Amino acid sequence: MTVLLVTGTSTGVGKTVVTAGIAAAACAGGRTVAVCKPAQTGVGDGSAEESDIDVVERLSGVRGIELARYPEPLAPDVAARRSGRPMLELGAVVDAVRVLDEGHDLVLVEGAGGVAVRLGAEGFTVLDVAGAVSAPIVIVASAELGTLNHSALTVAAVRAAGVGCAGLVIGSWPAEPSLAAGVNRDELPLVTGLELIASVPGGAGALDEQEFGALARTMFGEFTDSLLG
Repeated sequence: MTVLLVTGTSTGVGKTVVTAGIAAAACAGGRTVAVCKPAQTGVGDGSAEESDIDVVERLSGVRGIELARYPEPLAPDVAARRSGRPMLELGAVVDAVRVLDEGHDLVLVEGAGGVAVRLGAEGFTVLDVAGAVSAPIVIVASAELGTLNHSALTVAAVRAAGVGCAGLVIGSWPAEPSLAAGVNRDELPLVTGLELIASVPGGAGALDEQEFGALARTMFGEFTDSLLG
């Protein structure tokens, strides 16, 4: 049984599509997979808008669970306070992940924003979750200007917390890469000391399940096979 956390250098870098891609690749390799989204923000109850778990299920066919939802698109602890809803507790996240881990080959836990974003009570972060369940982290980064600094700082924070880094993914690779994007793809492994696992094509989240599954196996098949042994 394996747990892997997916975090980002910031919000909007493609964590959900990467989570779906890793899930789809593992499934294509004959593994059982579950996904946990501890805190979903920016989606109201009964909203027609897709949640992150909805996107993962649509793209990969993998079922997921969401532990807390807050309507405003803010950091989870802030969104909880403003909504009057209970804050997420670290223990509840750890318990949910451990239950999923008992019945699946791979459990993916998608964070919110970056590694320093507070998810709930007492300011716990995705790094605290990773430490509590002894799981490594995959970091999703942008391709564009600023990503070298953001990625280096994120990797430093992960390592300082004593959490393992399983690799780096560019969450949305442009159809017509800018000069910065092209250079950054080469520089990211040098700056971070991490393997660049994949560069996900921009717009991949609009593919149907079959198309996305084929792409996911190409991008993440070797990674998931190595991760799961």
